Amino acid sequence: MQLPVYAHPTLTVLVDDSDSFLRSLSFQLDPLLANTTFHDTTEALHWLHASAPGSGVPLHVNFDMQNLPADQCNVALNLESIYRIAEQQRRFATPSVLVVDYSMPQMNGLEFCEAVAQLPCKKILFTGAADEKIAVSAFNRGLIDRYVQKSDAHALDILEMEIKALQNSYFEHSSDTLRELLLLHDYRFLSDPALAEVVLDLKRNLGFVEHYIFPNPTGILFLDQHGKATLMVIETEQGLQSQYEIARDSDAPRSLLHALMERRVLTFFSDPFGDGMYTSAMRENWHRYSAAPRVCLGREAYYWALFDLPGHYFGQTPAPYQQFLQEMQLSQLNAA
Repeated sequence: MQLPVYAHPTLTVLVDDSDSFLRSLSFQLDPLLANTTFHDTTEALHWLHASAPGSGVPLHVNFDMQNLPADQCNVALNLESIYRIAEQQRRFATPSVLVVDYSMPQMNGLEFCEAVAQLPCKKILFTGAADEKIAVSAFNRGLIDRYVQKSDAHALDILEMEIKALQNSYFEHSSDTLRELLLLHDYRFLSDPALAEVVLDLKRNLGFVEHYIFPNPTGILFLDQHGKATLMVIETEQGLQSQYEIARDSDAPRSLLHALMERRVLTFFSDPFGDGMYTSAMRENWHRYSAAPRVCLGREAYYWALFDLPGHYFGQTPAPYQQFLQEMQLSQLNAA
C-alpha cells in the first residue's frame, strides 16, 4: 500500500437514461459522497470533457531543460503548492469516478466509456444479469475498472464500496510520478505500508477527509469536512537529529535539548516567518510548540505527532467540504 501525495473528496458522476432511477440512487448514496447525475449521454459527455482535469505531469512539477545536456532534465518541485491545492475552491468538483448504465438508448455504457477512455476518471459499469460476460470482457480490456449488477441484493453497498476504493485509486495513479520523485528525498514514508496505515486510521478515527504532504516540517496536512487543519509532523531518527543540532546551534535551553536528544518531544515551531525549526524567539515558550511523539515502526522508525496548523500558512482559508456538499444539495433542489 502506497500513500497518495494528496487526496481530497471528489465528485461521482452517475449516468443512466432513467431520471427516476438516478434520483433514487443519488438519494440513497452515502451523503458524504458528492455526486452529479445525467440522463442524457450527450450532455454527460460534454460535461465530462469540459470538467475532467488533464492526466499529464502535475503543474507543480517543472522540467527545466536549459543549460543541461539533451539527455538530462532538472525537476523543480514546489512542494508548498501541493498543500495549497486546499485553497482551490472547486477541488471537490473534480470528477474522479463515473458510474454508467450499460443499457441506454442513445449509446450503451461501453460506447460511453470508450468516448471518455482518455479521461483519468475511474469507470464503473452498471449491468443486468445477462450482460455480465460483456462487462467481464470490458474489464479485461481495461475499458472499465469495475462492474456492478443492478439486480444484486446488495448493489448499493457494493457500489459505495467500489466508489470509495476507486476514488483512492484515482489519487494513487494521479500522483505516481510525483511520488517517485519525492521518495528520493525526505518522503520515504509515502511508500511505507506501516505509515500509510497510520494515516488511514487517523482519517477514519478523527474525521479527516483531505490530506496533503507538507514541506516544512516534513509531514502530512489533514483537513476535516469543516475545514479545520491539522498537521502530522513526521520525523525519522535523522530528522530528529537535525532538529537537535539546529536547536543546539541556536542556544536552545538545556531542557529542550535533553528532550530532543531523548526523543521525548517532537516540535513544530509555527512562527509566521520561520521554517518550523527552533529559533531564539521561542526560548521561553518552547513547550507550546512541542508534543510527545508516537512511533510507527515500518521500514524505519517514524516519530509523529499532531499539531493545529495556524491560518497564516494559507493565502486564503480553504473552503470546507461540508460547504461544498450544502451547495451541491441546494443546486440539486433548485434543479428538481
